[in-house]
Amino acid sequence: MLANWRSSAFAFVVISLLPYFIAAQDQEILGGAAKTSNESLLWGPYRPNLYFGVKPRIPLSLSTGLLWAKVDDYHVQENFRHTCEQNEGMAGYGWDEYDVRNGGRQTIHDAGNKLDLTTEFVKFPGGQNGGSWGVRVKGTPRDDAPSRLMSTVIFYASMEGLGTLAVENEPNELGHEGTVTLKGQANGLGEFTIDITAGPDTNQHPPRTHDAYGSKPLDRTMVASFQAPEEAIWQTKRRSLDEALLFNHMKSQIDEYIEKYGNENTPPPWQTFTIGNEVREGNLHLIQKVFEGAFEFDILYSSGSSSKPLTSEELSKGITRTTESFAARFNKILMPKSPFDKPKYQPFAKSMFSNLIGGIGYFYGDAVVDRSYATEYEEENEGFWQETAEARNRGGFKLEGPSELYTSIPSRPFFPRGFLWDEGFHLLPVAEWDMDLTLEIVRSWFKLMDDDGWIGREQILGAEARSKVPVEFQIQYPHYANPPTLFLVLETLIDKILSGGPSTLDTSDTYDSIRNAHLQEPEQALAYLKEIYPLLRRHYFWYRRTQWGDIKSYDRDAFSTKEAYRWRGRTPEHILTSGLDDYPRPQPPHPGELHTDLISWLGMMTRSMRRIAETIKETDDATEFAGYEKAIIRNIDDLHWDSEAKTYCDATIDDYEESIHVCHKGYISIFPFMTGLLPPDSPRLGAVLDLISDPEELWSEYGIRSLSKKDEFYETGENYWRSPIWMNMNYMIVKNLHVIAKSTGPHQKQARDMYTKLRSNLVNNVYNEWERTGFAWEQYNPATGAGQRTQHFTGWTSLVVKIMMMEDLSGEKHDEL
Repeated sequence: MLANWRSSAFAFVVISLLPYFIAAQDQEILGGAAKTSNESLLWGPYRPNLYFGVKPRIPLSLSTGLLWAKVDDYHVQENFRHTCEQNEGMAGYGWDEYDVRNGGRQTIHDAGNKLDLTTEFVKFPGGQNGGSWGVRVKGTPRDDAPSRLMSTVIFYASMEGLGTLAVENEPNELGHEGTVTLKGQANGLGEFTIDITAGPDTNQHPPRTHDAYGSKPLDRTMVASFQAPEEAIWQTKRRSLDEALLFNHMKSQIDEYIEKYGNENTPPPWQTFTIGNEVREGNLHLIQKVFEGAFEFDILYSSGSSSKPLTSEELSKGITRTTESFAARFNKILMPKSPFDKPKYQPFAKSMFSNLIGGIGYFYGDAVVDRSYATEYEEENEGFWQETAEARNRGGFKLEGPSELYTSIPSRPFFPRGFLWDEGFHLLPVAEWDMDLTLEIVRSWFKLMDDDGWIGREQILGAEARSKVPVEFQIQYPHYANPPTLFLVLETLIDKILSGGPSTLDTSDTYDSIRNAHLQEPEQALAYLKEIYPLLRRHYFWYRRTQWGDIKSYDRDAFSTKEAYRWRGRTPEHILTSGLDDYPRPQPPHPGELHTDLISWLGMMTRSMRRIAETIKETDDATEFAGYEKAIIRNIDDLHWDSEAKTYCDATIDDYEESIHVCHKGYISIFPFMTGLLPPDSPRLGAVLDLISDPEELWSEYGIRSLSKKDEFYETGENYWRSPIWMNMNYMIVKNLHVIAKSTGPHQKQARDMYTKLRSNLVNNVYNEWERTGFAWEQYNPATGAGQRTQHFTGWTSLVVKIMMMEDLSGEKHDEL
């Protein structure tokens, strides 16, 4: 069994670790990134694809990670945890509490390894290079664990690009007693040390049960060093795994045991699956510990520019301080309102929000882009999807960059990268907590814009990010758009400016003046908007230019001959660019199609641009945008309202070259309402509210369905957007129901009742599923409420926190006309 292991075990480590060594590019970028970032945001668990991995917001710098496994048999490779995965026997994992500027606590309920692992990460300001940080790693056997649970933990640190990293301890072939210290230096970080402590005296280690213990006692820490070559990133793809550096090292340890003791007298697994004690120069260092039962140790990063090194005693104080600080700020900023102000909802709300900002990552690398600008990509001919497929197959793509992105990801195990339309939803709760952080992420996205105004809808930067994405989905196309949800965030900023912002600083929060700087001092917000305004304008007109829809060719009757829009990137099965993937659309695709959701997004975007222009006194632009806004709102009715179906519909061209509506009632039908384009006195509003509230159409006890139960395509095909409940869409519905419920008009009572019921249904269902499964989910089943598809989907599903914060209208009186 041990011999069989040699052909496969630790192969995943080779794949996972070696790609972190990317050849140094333009080293001038290193210092500049750190200097321009806020010191309190420099460090973080910015490798969210890992269960735990810390690095700075600096390209090609220090990178760390953590691995662990149960070692009670010879199938250890199946037990190792490193990258977040969907099906690893987890009973839930994630941040119980986390603030990006201070730190927090993460608990990983590893049912497969019979272990609950806790990482308590804390940052300590001081010095010139982002300060110091520490993490306490704790392991607690679960209730069903064996009486003698054997576990191994490996911490690793690597230095990418320029810089040095070395083991300070003297080499010792028996292993290291006490603390293991790494010392290094890098641009933007200066000099630093990393101490990996032995932990408290309560730690127990496997006893001596085999002669092999004499040459490698397990009450010591093992350290192995490697120099990963520049081309190591490609070795995992182009050469056999047997030749890979790290795997060869692990294999050599196994071979030595087999040669010395034979297959019949091999050491126990916890002794066998250990690295060699080989300290030398290198850019990758593995530090391994083996424990019996519960364990604890600290990893202490000390900046050389700080006044003193970080100690375990200071980390203990920092952990307590961070917990108290988070609780105090959460209770002030994000406290749920009735009926969700009961104690049982607090851990849930804290976890949902903490995992949203705990999923913020820093990404750096090249991207795959097709800039062939093939004429087929204009999608002007009937059958265009076949022509575009042929153009894509010609392979006119290449690597561009490198670029960097600071972003909150949708899901650590499945979508650990930046998604443009997800980001706007992610940042709505974050804006309540930390507006400065929110605007830093928005700025990071707009810095990706090219000269035409395009931003890639999916940011797959570097080989590590691409390793999670099928090849056919890695290529980005400069004519593909995505819903412009970042403008929702900018509208939130304007709303807060106009409301006056916080009147006083929270003196209990060290960073409150930084978080709220743009709100406490409106001139900073104005300066920010003026800084990014040229990019916003360029982006806006890119949308209008590339996603235009044809009115004139088909003699359509509309207020404006220009305000119509069509998503590019359409196939018969999908419009991935719309975000609503498989939602039913007119068949077959036609270049004369017009899409209700897209014109609604453009309406929201135009409103946002008008408000921004007004705020920064760009009066001519404001007037121009006001004209576009009026025309879009008029054309939504003229082009998309179907008086027979009493709903908004996509439009297409029939066999007689006539414009017709194709109506599939669902999210598409209510987009003008969801984007805030229907006023309380709109003549269309009653029918929209009736559609939403009808249990035979969209309403369910768990949230609003994506497609009507009566539609012929309900629950068919992939059934991705053909019935399930999505939290981002439901948030937009709840938000706009609240607007109507607070406005005098004919639908105020209906909207208030719907708001109260829907708010309750959504929160309770997401909470119940979190309690039942340990996870937030990508979507929810409209018949049962069960979470489904991607687990640990703590991106826009975390909008449940915003919904819990909204006011309770269940007992409020109303005025009606």
